[in-house]
Amino acid sequence: MMDAVQLATFHAVIGEGSFDAAARALHVTPSAVSQRIKALEQAVGQVLVRRTKPAEPTAAGQALVRLAGQVALLEREALDAARGALGGGGRTRIAVVVNADSLHTWFLPALAALPADPALSFDLHQDDQDHTADLLRAGTAMAAVTAQHTAVQGCRVERLGAMRYLAVAAPGVFDGFATTPMIVLNRKDRLQHRFLASVTRRHLDPPLHYVPAAAAFVDAIRLGLGWGMVPEQLARPDLASGRLAELTPGRHLDVPLYWQYWRLESTILTTLTAAVRAAAEKVLR
Repeated sequence: MMDAVQLATFHAVIGEGSFDAAARALHVTPSAVSQRIKALEQAVGQVLVRRTKPAEPTAAGQALVRLAGQVALLEREALDAARGALGGGGRTRIAVVVNADSLHTWFLPALAALPADPALSFDLHQDDQDHTADLLRAGTAMAAVTAQHTAVQGCRVERLGAMRYLAVAAPGVFDGFATTPMIVLNRKDRLQHRFLASVTRRHLDPPLHYVPAAAAFVDAIRLGLGWGMVPEQLARPDLASGRLAELTPGRHLDVPLYWQYWRLESTILTTLTAAVRAAAEKVLR
């Protein structure tokens, strides 16, 4: 049986990124944090924390990250229920990983629609939609907007809809897929490559510009640096105004998105899931 205080301390170290930050969050000394982690490692018989900056779980520690987060979440909800109107259940951080385009378009309104709760905070991570489930597997995220439809072990999965992308460029910029520069978000972003292969049926190697931020990505296309795949709801106003031109009218790329989250009977996760589902219905196909 693991010690609950030691497990909570382990959760704080991984969540805060260091022993000192965990000590501040827990209102104890760094020495107390170190002693608790050593005691937990002795009980498990494995080194659980890699003493790096930021601190990271070892392979053995990864198996405990999700457990520690789930225990912390359920403990907070149980305390809230027991204390009722008195509150004082402490702060709870909800880690969610979202792809860049969802974060830039529809996901933040989902959070804004949640009931105000000063004890609840969100730790948002950004990754490509084909990789967002990785943090779920590692146990460091409680939920994810992902393109992966197969449920991660210990998680539920719901289809949200599809995000439609259009191939666009500033007027007069496009001179063929082989020579016009392609704007790419990062080295994990394969949307442009997938569309290129589907349209040309050839392997082309055009020039690339990496622009690693969703808003700047669209700005780079508007400024004429090259072409790229832009979410339909962002592209339509610029297409209507003539600021952008569609390269292949009638051709698009639909990316199905799913909501994966811990399989817990948690009020917080249930409420968050309902808000995410409602926000997605307004935007996704």
